[in-house]
Amino acid sequence: MTPAPDFSLDGRIAIVTGAGRGIGRAVADVYARAGADVRLLARTGSEIEDAAGEIRAAGFRAEAAAIDVTDGGAFRGYVASLPRLDILVNNAGTNRPGPFLDVSEEDFDHVAGLNLRAAFFAMQAAASRMAEGGRGGSIVNMSSQMGHVGARNRTLYCATKWALEGLTKAASLELAAHGIRVNTICPTFVETPMTKPFLEDETFRADCLARIKLGRFGSVSDITGAALFLASDASSLMTGTHMLIDGGWTAE
Repeated sequence: MTPAPDFSLDGRIAIVTGAGRGIGRAVADVYARAGADVRLLARTGSEIEDAAGEIRAAGFRAEAAAIDVTDGGAFRGYVASLPRLDILVNNAGTNRPGPFLDVSEEDFDHVAGLNLRAAFFAMQAAASRMAEGGRGGSIVNMSSQMGHVGARNRTLYCATKWALEGLTKAASLELAAHGIRVNTICPTFVETPMTKPFLEDETFRADCLARIKLGRFGSVSDITGAALFLASDASSLMTGTHMLIDGGWTAE
């Protein structure tokens, strides 16, 4: 008989950034339930302490670390302190929507600093630790459908997510020799605290729903399955590619 796909993360250490809320918190929870020792990272200590506490209360392994991933030195130091590292989910991100002609240098530095620069150096630190361990690993970059299309008032966000897609492909070529896989997840609009202010605009909400062919916004549970798949051995032949979870937005 054909072996069933192996989605277990038993014995693996996983870092999830931006884990205090939304997609990051849900991914950390699912990874813990799949057997991983999960390390939840975010700037806001109280949020990740609460999240890690809930995971431990359910009988699984989790620790919280209040680290700003834009501080590359702090992130590298944390990674170096781990006994090993098997999985990184680069989930921390931000957005400042607005017309292209109004984007300031401060806007650019803020969004690109988290969505691209911090993601780049987090990947570098994680991959170095994985290569040292000699066990391979999986890096999952949380991208967006906006890394595959354009959108009005989102030129800056699109620029960072298109860049993340390119970074993922290029890094996967170098890291394959170490058994390290690098892929992206590209959601459509998922109802989270970050998207809530945008989706409260009824005109914007209706326009988005008209573009999502399945007729609904995403939920965090739509994303966690892909995140588990890419972290596990079930996706052992996948690297340098993406999973679009966009309800058909990019199909036409």
